[in-house]
Amino acid sequence: MGTLAYALWEARQFTLRSVQVQVLRPGSRPVRILQLTDLHLTPTQTDKMAWVRSLAAEDPDFVILTGDLLGHMDAVPYLAKTLEPLRGVPGVFVFGSNDYWSPKAINPFKYFVKGRVPKMSTARLPTDELESELLNAGWSSLNNARGSAEVQGNRIDMRGVNDPHIQLDRYHEVAGGFDPDASLRLAVTHAPYLRVLDPMADDGADLIIAGHTHGGQVCLPGYGALVTNCDLDSKRAKGLSRHQGAALHVSAGLGTNPYAPVRLACPPEATMLHLVPKAG
Repeated sequence: MGTLAYALWEARQFTLRSVQVQVLRPGSRPVRILQLTDLHLTPTQTDKMAWVRSLAAEDPDFVILTGDLLGHMDAVPYLAKTLEPLRGVPGVFVFGSNDYWSPKAINPFKYFVKGRVPKMSTARLPTDELESELLNAGWSSLNNARGSAEVQGNRIDMRGVNDPHIQLDRYHEVAGGFDPDASLRLAVTHAPYLRVLDPMADDGADLIIAGHTHGGQVCLPGYGALVTNCDLDSKRAKGLSRHQGAALHVSAGLGTNPYAPVRLACPPEATMLHLVPKAG
């Protein structure tokens, strides 16, 4: 009972994690990217909303939303209010399964079944409304799309995929070499499945950004994540690592499935990525 009480408490201990990544071309100006993912927002989560709103004071140069933003059928207007202070900051987004289908209860032991095919609920979320809100905020969709941006004088060549967890990824539609003259070659996905990470790295991505794993959500102190809910190994369930020639950052995210509102040894997080030039 004590462990459960702690896990319920930890799930609301929101943390901003800072990470420095050497990925920009030499001579580029540093860039601060705020990654938000896996909010699983419901209308009653006022503490989470207030905390995310406060992140605008960190003055990011760019925002990346890596999906699973919704946790309730009526969450879109609450999400829009939560993200309002970040309007005007350039950014991009991709969707996760919980931006399409409402959450449902699941046996947690199913996450240990390799090759498990996820079964979504039959209740559709207002995805079109969500997309309209994000586009109106000035952010671009990278759901099976390419894009570009200029941030702090740096040209960013970008591409992303829709959620691989529910087979919506179409990387072949955006595949091919990145712009070799870009200051940053950026790839974005909600779920870090190897079938997406591999070609992104092969095509020359400097940095791949993902969410989805919740960092394992319930971890063993001193050991880490037991599962990732995809085919990425558990040692890379959260944080900065390498994937072939690319830097890979997986955020543990800010929320949980509303039916399992616990975290253990894995506090909810947003991440400020401090991108700096490569050595030499």
